Amino acid sequence: MKKINSFFLLLASLLLLGGCSLSVGKKADQTDNWTAIQKRGTVTIGLDDTFVPMGYRQKNGQLAGYDIDLATAFFKLYGIKPSFQTIDWSMNATELKNGTIDLIWNGFTKTPEREAKVAFSKTYLSNDQVLVSLKKNHIDSYADMQGKVLGAQTGSSGSNDINKYPKLLKNRIKDHEPVLYESFTNAFIDLTSGRIQGLLIDSSYADYYVAHQKNPQDFQMIRGAFPKEAFGVGMRFSDHTLKQKINQGLDQLAKNGTLDKINQKWFGDKADSPLLK
Repeated sequence: MKKINSFFLLLASLLLLGGCSLSVGKKADQTDNWTAIQKRGTVTIGLDDTFVPMGYRQKNGQLAGYDIDLATAFFKLYGIKPSFQTIDWSMNATELKNGTIDLIWNGFTKTPEREAKVAFSKTYLSNDQVLVSLKKNHIDSYADMQGKVLGAQTGSSGSNDINKYPKLLKNRIKDHEPVLYESFTNAFIDLTSGRIQGLLIDSSYADYYVAHQKNPQDFQMIRGAFPKEAFGVGMRFSDHTLKQKINQGLDQLAKNGTLDKINQKWFGDKADSPLLK
């Protein structure tokens, strides 16, 4: 009898261990992770921490930015603490799939290419591409960039649009290719010094960067014919509940005045948020 009981105890132990290994081995992109996020009380958000003003490191090393404030306000609704993790931006979809991060909340533009890899929330901020130049260079239209040097950020929506709509700028500029920068900070240094004559940049960032230049009155911004862009939160396709919660939470922040308060803090009256219309 003892032998039989021992056998069943051993069998039960093996099944239990097997069940645990199946649970641990289940991939993040095959799971609706909301319950697990709630249980642990934290969520990991991937970002580029040089992306002023959406999410960036201040001189003291602390994170600040529009999306930092918005994500923090959102997860406060659910009693969850956000943890922000710097990621390789070219690997953002992979970071989501393997579970390194739970979300991408960092001025993440919706594009067909990204929508094939990532599920998006509703749009919380709309954006235009603008051409920033020095007034003294008399660049009053895209046509005035003929033969001149254009700058853009590597991997940005602007650099993609330059190639996607070549008639607007690519075919006009010197060498038919922009000078690419890792950060807009360096791009503005070159623009001010005359190494480039124009900079294609998201309007959300342009307003912030120009306002923080030594002489902001020396700059001008020109809107062209590039399509309007939409910022959303990126997540795994399997996270149906998380997507639902984010969409509901964004609506709640819009209704209770929090979204408008954050917009005013970072962009003044220039923020274009569809949730407030």
